[in-house]
Amino acid sequence: QEELVESGGGLVRTGESLRLSCAASGRTFRHYAVGWLRQAPGKEREVVASVSPGGASTSYADSVKGRFTISRDFARNTVSLQMDNLKPEDTGVYYCAETRIAVVSRRVADFVSWGRGTQVTVSS
Repeated sequence: QEELVESGGGLVRTGESLRLSCAASGRTFRHYAVGWLRQAPGKEREVVASVSPGGASTSYADSVKGRFTISRDFARNTVSLQMDNLKPEDTGVYYCAETRIAVVSRRVADFVSWGRGTQVTVSS
């Protein structure tokens, strides 16, 4: 069965770091752009970061630029999100999702295969 599985969420304090990882089970993970999206309480789901199939191109939401880094590990078939200097407004459920296009995207509608999500909570 093909699926995306996220890991690495948790509870941290303002200014601390977390690293999220997404593993693709049952298939390779390198044909399409992949992203991390989040659903904050009371807000619409948004694309936090995305990476191109080859890993050379990335895109970030303005709110996380300079703090978050998305990357691919082709040997392990994973996509990670390094989150530094976390803020309370980063709190939410983070989802790994894959598109069916070969370029980075900030459109939620482009992401068609989703993991179940992992909770990130940042306390003040």
